[in-house]
Amino acid sequence: MTALVLDGVAAAAAVKAELRERVAVLAERGISPGLGTLLVGDDGASRSYVTGKHRDCAEVGVQSISVELPSTATHHDISAAVRALNDDPAVTGFITQLPLPAGTDENAVLELIDPDKDADGLHPTNLGRLVLGVDPLTATPAPLPCTPAGIIALLRGHGVPIAGKHVVVIGRGITVGRPLGLLLSRRGLDATVTLTHSRTADLAEEVSRADIVVAAMGQPHLVRRHWIKPGAAVLDVGVTRVGTTDSGKARLAGDIHPEVAEVAGWLSPNPGGVGPMTRAMLVSNVVQSAERFLERKR
Repeated sequence: MTALVLDGVAAAAAVKAELRERVAVLAERGISPGLGTLLVGDDGASRSYVTGKHRDCAEVGVQSISVELPSTATHHDISAAVRALNDDPAVTGFITQLPLPAGTDENAVLELIDPDKDADGLHPTNLGRLVLGVDPLTATPAPLPCTPAGIIALLRGHGVPIAGKHVVVIGRGITVGRPLGLLLSRRGLDATVTLTHSRTADLAEEVSRADIVVAAMGQPHLVRRHWIKPGAAVLDVGVTRVGTTDSGKARLAGDIHPEVAEVAGWLSPNPGGVGPMTRAMLVSNVVQSAERFLERKR
């Protein structure tokens, strides 16, 4: 068996095509969505991520508002920048790129973000709405966490069944594992989710029972061929730097060993799988925030 590719690049392109249409409708009504980014310091990976996010925005007609602070910025400086983005009418959604400099209370900074402008969907208020099962299209909307939303869109876009299936998520982080479990078990998706982590007893045995596996541990090539039920859908979210190429670029590895392609039914490449969908969902949250603003004006 050779796994079918869960192509995140193609799926993200389809999402962005639909977003371009929504942005055009907003423009006709005098609303211009804008993504703000706050980058503190000059970490190469963080800068690359931010650049990619603004590139995606340009593709769909969303404005970019970039704020940069030096690595010497104090908590006061960072907090002031967050408040300014909260107050900027050109910004309909924004992110504070992590990690922040050592010694900064990241949670305290993130809690300062206006929940209605939380493009990452990770503000405590929005996570609370996720726990309560508040749908983003109801009268009390909330942005969804980008990577979990991207994973679900990727599965649906490739016709992978979710309802009634057993999903094993490897990793209990707040950006992927925990919110993904909440989303997948919602009414309408109806999966049964097992959330595993580095202390799980006999992790391989847990994974072997899964119809869908999502690996977000950050441990290179953790998941091996013999762990996977034949025909299962496998999504690789982990990214770890494992050295450099001859040209000096970072060499990255995912959590899924390449041999898994021999037994899985579907497999997301890394890169080119979940990553593009994460960025597409970020832009979607920004556009959705602008649409909510339009609704409030009516």
